[in-house]
Amino acid sequence: MGAQLRVYKRRIQAVTATKKITKAMEMIAASRIVKAQRKVAASMPYATELTRAVTAVATGSNTKHSLTTEVESPTRAAVLLLTSDRGLAGGYSSNAIKAAERLRERLSAEGKEVDTYIVGRKGVAYYGFRERKVSESWTGFTDSPEYSDAKKIAAPLIESIQKDTAEGGVDELHIVFTEFVSMMTQNAVDGRMLPLSLDEVAEADSAEGTQKSVVRPLFDFEPSAEDVLDALLPRYVESRIYNALLQAAASEHAARRRAMKSATDNAGDLIKSLSRLANAARQAEITQEISEIVGGAGALADASAGSDK
Repeated sequence: MGAQLRVYKRRIQAVTATKKITKAMEMIAASRIVKAQRKVAASMPYATELTRAVTAVATGSNTKHSLTTEVESPTRAAVLLLTSDRGLAGGYSSNAIKAAERLRERLSAEGKEVDTYIVGRKGVAYYGFRERKVSESWTGFTDSPEYSDAKKIAAPLIESIQKDTAEGGVDELHIVFTEFVSMMTQNAVDGRMLPLSLDEVAEADSAEGTQKSVVRPLFDFEPSAEDVLDALLPRYVESRIYNALLQAAASEHAARRRAMKSATDNAGDLIKSLSRLANAARQAEITQEISEIVGGAGALADASAGSDK
């Protein structure tokens, strides 16, 4: 019985140590969420206004630019998937991967060949284990991305969409990331970055209450509208990727906080359960000791009574 009690005590000590670690990780994740939320909020005005600037150039001129004009019969598409570098975040990365798989199936059903670009070790490991081709991957910055990281990611994607499909280029550019809605809600979403859909921009303006029922003026562009688009669209792609990276980082921290809180609560419940079992084992041990003492005393009393006769 004493050996069983020692086993319970060792398990309680181990679970208590684990609880301290998960609690510390929960607090760290909670502190990082606030900083990540501020970065997301700070990036939104730039991304929004840049999108409107690109839209103004596209709608204010008769120029047909390759990055704003849809291909009549697209055959290739690039998908950028954002996952995490670290685990212990619940279903964060797996949900993003599942969303990318659904997008891949949809594009394949439309007759498009898909090139995959991945951010985060979890996504790289998933595709590597299944021996799937990855055009390019980036790791090491998912929990705290910088604008330089977005530029590094955007460069090969822009180069790919500017190439002809016969030379290995793509007709469309899609992105899959986890959208930060609130501390409790994060959704894995996909969207098309290029070619830029002007209808989606109009819908976004209407949702924000900025769409006005006036005719947009025509502009004169120097040196040309095409040159302006050549300069703006790379910045547009970079800003979209940067905003997605920031939202993904905030979502990762929120998911890790929630997972660590659940682990801490489970550790507390397990400690209570083990403590009850340890107490029961201790009480059984005490009862056995008392029974042995009483039995021994009774045996001595019987022996003494027999010698008196």
